[in-house]
This record gives sequence, structure tokens and C-alpha cells, in this order.
Amino acid sequence: MAAAQGRLSDGTGGMDDANGEDLEASRAAPPPFRAAVDALRAARLRPQIEIEPTPAPRRLAPYAYALEATVVDGDQDLADGRLVLLHDPAGHDAWRGTFRLVTLVRAELEQEMAVDPLLPDVCWSWLTGALQTRGLMYGEPSGTVTRASSHYFGGLSERPASSQIEIRASWTPREGLGGVPDTAAHLASWCDLLAQVAGLPPAGPGDASVVTLPQRRGPQSR
Repeated sequence: MAAAQGRLSDGTGGMDDANGEDLEASRAAPPPFRAAVDALRAARLRPQIEIEPTPAPRRLAPYAYALEATVVDGDQDLADGRLVLLHDPAGHDAWRGTFRLVTLVRAELEQEMAVDPLLPDVCWSWLTGALQTRGLMYGEPSGTVTRASSHYFGGLSERPASSQIEIRASWTPREGLGGVPDTAAHLASWCDLLAQVAGLPPAGPGDASVVTLPQRRGPQSR
């Protein structure tokens, strides 16, 4: 699918309300948030996942940091997504914590896979499974799995019908020493989810956290 850059501002539950001065603001943020952001920035990920900071939403929490990622294979994009770290030092009743992770992940699908009635449940299990595989503790998970189909007419009638899967979710990471969650591990689990949606093989021998998505639509050139 097309790259994440410029594609993820089409209604992501507040993610498109961006602040272009996130790095400067984070320097004045509380130490737990700064430590959580530093861990995200220092994380090492599998080479097929291209990731970079992006403007974060301003209205969801007093402090926020966001990343965009694209799963690539050569010059082809397989899936993309956005991960936002939110922090409210005063805590949040709905989060039951002071941190919250919010995500959007999406990829193209083959028509046969798109009509599978079990697909939404499977996709949601990929998210929770990715967190559990890495032994991460979390709470208050919520989200949606959406299937969308496009059919083309008139001057676009030569284009084949297309389908897309979209996962929107949020969860509260368990806070560790100093009130800081293991954001690097949560980022790694999120990348596992991206890899699953993209249909990548396991990252290494014995890594069962990534499985191939059957009958997914062929990747698109970048």
C-alpha cells in the first residue's frame, strides 16, 4: 500500500491534530515522559520497517509523541501505521494510568480474505497476541477493526476493486520503575503487528510472533 507519510491524516481519532514542535515540547515534559520518548527513539527494529517521528496530536493529552512506520520490501510498500504515546501526569480515569498508546495500522487485502467473517477477530488477536508474546502487561484495551472496499466506475472503471483492513486501537502500558512504561518493547510489539498485517515472515529462527497473512493483495510500488 502507499507510504504512511501524508496518508494517515484522514481521521484517526484526533491523530491528525498535529503539533510540529513536539521535540522541543518534550524537552520541557516530566521526566517519565522524556524517558519513555527516549526509549522509543533508541529502539532498534527489523530493517523492513521504516519509521520516523511525525507531528503528534495536541488535544488528547498534555504530552504526546508520535511515530509513523511503513513496512517495505524493496521498492514496495506492504502496510503502514502510526503509533502515538500520550501522557497525562495527573492520570486519566478512562486509561487507569498516566500513559496511553494509540495506534492506526492498515494494509490492502485480497477480496477473498476481505470477506472472511473471522477476519476482524483475527486481526484484533494479532494486536493482543503481539503484546502477550513479548510478555507485556497492559490494561483497558479498546479499538476497532474495519474492512473497506472500493469499486471504480466511469473513467476509473479499469481499476480492479480493492479492499483494505484498518486496525485502530489503544491500550494502557504498565508503568515500571519511576512510573515509566517499557515503550521500546511496546514499539517492538506494534512492529510485530505491522509485520503480521504486511504478511512478512518471522524476523528470525524460532520467532513465532509473526505469521503470514494469507491471500493478501500484492504490494504496491512506492
